[in-house]
Amino acid sequence: MTDQNTAQDQPKGRLPAALPFWISLALIPLVWLGAAKGGAWILLTPVLTWYLFSLLDALLGLDLDNPDPQTDAALLVWHRAITLIWTPLQFLSLFALIWYVARATHLSGLETFGVFFGCGVMTGTIGINYAHELMHQKNRFERWMADLLLAMVLYSHFRSEHLLVHHRYVGTPRDPVTARYNEGFYRFFPRVLRQSLISSFRAERDMLDRRGLPWTHRSNPFWRYLGLQAAMLVLSLLLGGTTGLLCFVAQAFVAIWQLELVNYVEHYGLTRRHLGNGRYEHVLPRHSWNACQRATNWLLINLQRHSDHHYKPDRRFPLLQTYAADDAPQLPYGYPVMTVAALVPPLWRRVMNPRVRQWRDRYYPDITDWTPYNRADPPAPR
Repeated sequence: MTDQNTAQDQPKGRLPAALPFWISLALIPLVWLGAAKGGAWILLTPVLTWYLFSLLDALLGLDLDNPDPQTDAALLVWHRAITLIWTPLQFLSLFALIWYVARATHLSGLETFGVFFGCGVMTGTIGINYAHELMHQKNRFERWMADLLLAMVLYSHFRSEHLLVHHRYVGTPRDPVTARYNEGFYRFFPRVLRQSLISSFRAERDMLDRRGLPWTHRSNPFWRYLGLQAAMLVLSLLLGGTTGLLCFVAQAFVAIWQLELVNYVEHYGLTRRHLGNGRYEHVLPRHSWNACQRATNWLLINLQRHSDHHYKPDRRFPLLQTYAADDAPQLPYGYPVMTVAALVPPLWRRVMNPRVRQWRDRYYPDITDWTPYNRADPPAPR
């Protein structure tokens, strides 16, 4: 297996090397600008997030350089800082917006919804993505930061689902988040909302059971999830009344929708070989769609290098590797374009189904019956 570029470029421990990844901070003033001015200004956040970065990807090209994966952690201080600083900034921005908009007389009901739609784009595109980076770290502080970010979008169980279910069962019928071949997003989304909550709870329950503890034990993280989410709801109600509560729920839904759109794209139609007796081959770079668009890599802190993330989940985002087409399937465009395409199922199937079939022919030419791999519902746990 070979990386896309054998040159080993070490990330530097100073701000300029990490600076492009700090571009996400621009979304906060964009949301506030829409709230302050109303009208078409409200569209700035989703339009620039989805379309400006698609244009920048076309202009700036692909990012094919691979850093040295053994780079000392001390050299990544400014890369780590952006994920840590984002949590308090998002908290202050979100709840200050709730207080402000609930008292803003210049915004109509539709404009108020538009402001928090843009806020949901921010908390979903950036906030959940940073929570994803933080939850994979071993120290308790970073995991707590992830929990706070996820509670702000009412999706706390994502941590348990992602770490205990998705990474273990990706590319199999046991993983709710792996989109099946020919499964449109509008079937995928409600299925994942239901199944990921159930599978994450079962995973935590089973871990407690192996320790001889009931699911009601205080160490079950679902109690923490419930407490944090309740606190966020109460705070939004206190700051903005019923309007504030509805705004908070609206942005949370948009954020979850953004997350699951990305999840849909990342593994669509890709499966691991079944070895019999419920066992599957090890996760390889071929089991995630890879993308190399430079600008979107900056915005999403290398989330598009998803093949390497699943192959080496403990790597911090600056050290993630990209792969050539020989080692990992490649998306034709970056995430902003692909997530918009996913919203139009006939277009999505036209673009992606031939690629999935080519992937099957390349890696698994001996498999002739793909029916068991296309199941939309996981088998009952044993």
